[in-house]
Amino acid sequence: MRVLLVEDDAALSEAVCGYLRAKSFVVDACPTLAEAGAALRAAQYAAVLLDLHLGDGDGLSLLPQIRAIKERPIVIVLTARDQVTDRIRGLDAGADDYLIKPYDPGELLARLRAVERRRSTASAPVVALGDLEIDLTRELVRRRGVPVALTQKEWSLLRVMATRPDRIHTRENLQDALYGFDDEADSNTLEVFVSRLRRKLGRDHIQTLRGLGYRLVHAAGDGD
Repeated sequence: MRVLLVEDDAALSEAVCGYLRAKSFVVDACPTLAEAGAALRAAQYAAVLLDLHLGDGDGLSLLPQIRAIKERPIVIVLTARDQVTDRIRGLDAGADDYLIKPYDPGELLARLRAVERRRSTASAPVVALGDLEIDLTRELVRRRGVPVALTQKEWSLLRVMATRPDRIHTRENLQDALYGFDDEADSNTLEVFVSRLRRKLGRDHIQTLRGLGYRLVHAAGDGD
């Protein structure tokens, strides 16, 4: 899951990025509205964590640009403003949730997951596909009842496909889930991670649609 953090407090930004990256999120951080706008044009995000009081303006002024995105990311406003009127203004402007500073990073993680679940087309937090069970809340994968160990990158890739198992995920969409602007990746890295997932989950669970992308599917038999 790729997240854009718009926060001008450098220490807080570093702390939030470090915490979320340790939880398998890909995070890009921008201290200004101008940089955030450029980031939104350059990459596809699942979520935007938006501070309101920024050096070059009110964070809510970014919401019209976010609303115009075809696959609009969820927006969680992060602010020290605790007035009810400010919360109402943010929600009315298009934010999905609101978190008052100072906040516990665990609560931020819970809010992200809760909003992601509401947006997901998966009918339950546990996605069952034949011999495969993917627990999106606990970040656990079982195959035939046996836990499957995944790296952070492998989980990030699987999470995107499992959250919307009914759709075809383009190569660009999946690349965005794996890497931020500061990460390095060669041209065939996505295929390497898909291959690793197939070895661990069963090759038939990930369908390749040539020229379109990948899709997570139910696999008959054991998937080998």
